[in-house]
Amino acid sequence: MVYQAQVTLVIADILNRAEQGVDISVTEAIELIQQKDLAVRSTIAQTADCLRYKQAGDTVTYVINRNINFTNICEQHCSFCAFRRDANEAGSFWLDIEQIISKAAEAVKIGATEICMQGGLNPQAKLDGTSLSYYLNLIKKIKSHFPQLHLHAFSPQEIQFIAREDDLSYEQVLLALKNAGLGSMPGTAAEVLDDRVRKIICPEKINSATWLEIISLAHRLGIPTTSTMLSGHIETPQQQIEHLDKLRSLQQTAVSNHYPARITEFIILPFVGQEAPAPIRHRVGRDQPLLSEVLHLTAVARIFLGNWVPNHQPSWVKIGLEGAKQALQSGCNDIGGTLMEEHITTMAGAQGGTCMTVATLEQAIATLNRPKQQRDTLYKYL
Repeated sequence: MVYQAQVTLVIADILNRAEQGVDISVTEAIELIQQKDLAVRSTIAQTADCLRYKQAGDTVTYVINRNINFTNICEQHCSFCAFRRDANEAGSFWLDIEQIISKAAEAVKIGATEICMQGGLNPQAKLDGTSLSYYLNLIKKIKSHFPQLHLHAFSPQEIQFIAREDDLSYEQVLLALKNAGLGSMPGTAAEVLDDRVRKIICPEKINSATWLEIISLAHRLGIPTTSTMLSGHIETPQQQIEHLDKLRSLQQTAVSNHYPARITEFIILPFVGQEAPAPIRHRVGRDQPLLSEVLHLTAVARIFLGNWVPNHQPSWVKIGLEGAKQALQSGCNDIGGTLMEEHITTMAGAQGGTCMTVATLEQAIATLNRPKQQRDTLYKYL
C-alpha cells in the first residue's frame, strides 16, 4: 500500500509487515492504537480492510438467531450493568421453561439456526437441589423440541458459578453441558482481561486467569467459543492491546495443541453508560460509545488478531446499523445476527435496537457492494 505523508516510517513499516502476514507485536499494536491523526487512522483502517479481504474474503456473513436472557436476577453487582436485579426487586424476571420454549419456537418460525442464551447468576436456579441440573434441563428441553437448533450458551462466568454452587470441577460442568447438547459458548464476561480493571468494574467476577482457563478448557473438550472485549470505559489503550494479546495466545495454544475447538470470532462490545450505575457513568463521562474510537479499535484488532481469529463482528445493538456498516469497512467481515430480542445492552441505554430482520441486514450489506451469505454459528455457509 502507498502510504500518505502523515504516516511515519514506523507506522508504515508496521502496516507493511502486517500486510505481508506477519504477526505484529504488542508494542507495535500499542503504537497503532495510540495514533490520533485522522489521516493515519484512515490508513490503519484501509490496512485492516485489506487484511479482512485476505483473511476472511469479501463476503459479509450473518446468522439468523434469537437471543434469550432467561433471568436478570443476579448475585453480582458489576459497575457497568443496568440489567441485573435482586430477586424481589421491581423489574426482575425469571423465565420458566415454557416461556423459553415459546421464544425458541418463534425463532424457528423465522428460520433461526441458533439460540444464544445467557442470564444472571441466580442462586435460586436449581433443579433437584443442584444448579447443574437446572442448566442441563434448559438445554435438554430446547434440544428435545428443536434438535436442529445450535445452542450457543453460558459464559465462563456462568460455568464458574455452576461449578462453585455444586462443588464440581470446570471440566465436569463443561462435559455435562456438552453431552446434554451445548453447541458452543459465548466468550462474554471477559470485559477487559486485566485484573486492575476488573477490580474496579466487576470485582465479584472471575479473574482473568480463570476466564482464560475455562475458555481454553472448553477448546480442549471440543466446545467452540467466541471472544469479546468490553471497551471504552476506564481501560487504557495498552490494556486493550494486552487483552487482544491474551486472546491471540489462547488461540495459538488451541492450534499448537491440536485442540478440537477454537475461538470462532471476535466482537468488540463498546461500553453503554446511559442507564449504568452512577459511579461508572460519571467516571466515564458519556452515555453512548464514541464510534470513531470503536472503529479504530476494530481496525487494530483485525491487524493484531486476524491471522489467528479471522472472523470479526461489530455490535449493531451498541453502535447501530450504520456504525456496523462502517466497521465492515474497518476490518469486520460479519454483521452478526437477527437477535429478535436483547435486554442486557438495551437496558443499559443502547440505541441500536433489539431486532434485525434478514431483509434489513441484507439491505445494509448491499449498500457496501459486497456479497452476502447466511452462515451457521460456526461460520459454515448455509
